[in-house]
Amino acid sequence: MHPFVKALQEHFIAHKNPEKAEPMARYMKNHFPFLGIQTPERRQLLKDVIQIHTLPDSKDFQVIIRELWDLPEREFQATALDIMQKYKKHINETHIPFLEELIVTKSWWDTVDSIVPTFLGNIFLQRPELISAYIPKWITSDNIWLQRAAILFQLKYKQKMDEELLFWIIGQLHSSNEFFIQKAIGWVLREYAKTNPDVVWEYVQNNELAPLSKREAIKHIKENYGINNEKIGETLS
Repeated sequence: MHPFVKALQEHFIAHKNPEKAEPMARYMKNHFPFLGIQTPERRQLLKDVIQIHTLPDSKDFQVIIRELWDLPEREFQATALDIMQKYKKHINETHIPFLEELIVTKSWWDTVDSIVPTFLGNIFLQRPELISAYIPKWITSDNIWLQRAAILFQLKYKQKMDEELLFWIIGQLHSSNEFFIQKAIGWVLREYAKTNPDVVWEYVQNNELAPLSKREAIKHIKENYGINNEKIGETLS
């Protein structure tokens, strides 16, 4: 085990809280065990270790992330993502397979939704010619988390959103019965509505979407854009 990971593990275990661990695990549908360390304390513990041991060189970051990913308690995967933020400027297109590996390992919304818009989104924004090598493959995979990644990688793009690509991706996945796919479609549309509400409103009215996706997509339209309840009801019908 990398010395930095060992130090993190020992420091975290010394601060575990079994009383908090149980409800934290329940919140995540008991998919993962927890130490019972909530986010503010977890980040402070990471700072403690960095102050003592310093952050390792970027050449070690994949080893550190993988070792943290292999540890059972979910706080270690969350900390791995915090550490990745510190190496963000070093993460580029050569790391896409590594990011794919993280997406499909110990998969749940908390890790996937941290990896995809921040890291993959940034890579594909800088290297859009790589999109065609990955997004169609993810869409047609049997892995719902890769499919969710295809939907969400443009989540933070705002004015840089490729509308044609977004609507094509949604068109490929709109009939999915998976909650996490329907929710992701609604989320990305709701987020893009902050930038281009008219386009999103027109798309929701004129395209087949699951009711959950529609509800999420227009969640803030009434408040932000003056659309009344009657028209929202027509859209959801």
